[in-house]
Amino acid sequence: MVGIDADPDALLFSRERLKEYSNVRILRGFFDQLDVLLMQEELLPVQGVLMDLGISSYQIDSADKGFSFQSEGRLDMRFNPDQELTAEKIVNTYSAEALEEIFRQFGEERHSRMISRRIFLERTATPIRTTRQLADILKKVIPGNQQVKSLARIFQALRIEVNQELERLRTGLEKAFQCMDKAGRLAVISYHSLEDRIVKEFFRFKERDCICPPEFPQCICGKQSEIRIITKKPIIPDAVEVEKNPRSRSAKLRVAEKKLEFVSL
Repeated sequence: MVGIDADPDALLFSRERLKEYSNVRILRGFFDQLDVLLMQEELLPVQGVLMDLGISSYQIDSADKGFSFQSEGRLDMRFNPDQELTAEKIVNTYSAEALEEIFRQFGEERHSRMISRRIFLERTATPIRTTRQLADILKKVIPGNQQVKSLARIFQALRIEVNQELERLRTGLEKAFQCMDKAGRLAVISYHSLEDRIVKEFFRFKERDCICPPEFPQCICGKQSEIRIITKKPIIPDAVEVEKNPRSRSAKLRVAEKKLEFVSL
């Protein structure tokens, strides 16, 4: 078994937690580096891949990582602390238009324009360095009964931009598919609609036999179905699981099985 994560703290925790298992390898990287990492370890093809998206509870609860608006910490949000781009840099250097697009696209936030312009104005007087600073600025323009959800959406949008999560997911899904042997299964746990939509569309595209326009009299694309979707509807946690772990309430699991033989990379 191979575990992959970009956060060195997560790797340390995992190595300690799984130290009694001799068949486990813990590697550092992102989903979109899956093929290279597995090739280096001479572990291709694999029989299955589980992609657990989003962030873990310990990351949310670690104030110094800057993921949460409920605690004071530097505006960081990097999974990989070696990269240069941080949430602080985005908030203080992106144009108001670029911030608005991020908040709208990655946070699906209805107040994106108002929020981006307020940030732009506030940072001209004082650089925005911490999660508390940003949260206080947002509270000035977001109606009180909408603050918690809007704060969550803005922080999510910044985190996605910092780590390029959606683009890495799109690439990672294809890499996972390529790395699997025939009958291998790809399972993906997503935590918000943007991720789930990408996974659902990827599975549907791979399942289709033909992608020619409907007006074509016959197929000329030659595409064949590459997977069998196991979960026609996503599996979601039941009430008992949500009660035990409230943060699981938004989780959706989708699973598909590869139909094609593995082709050497």
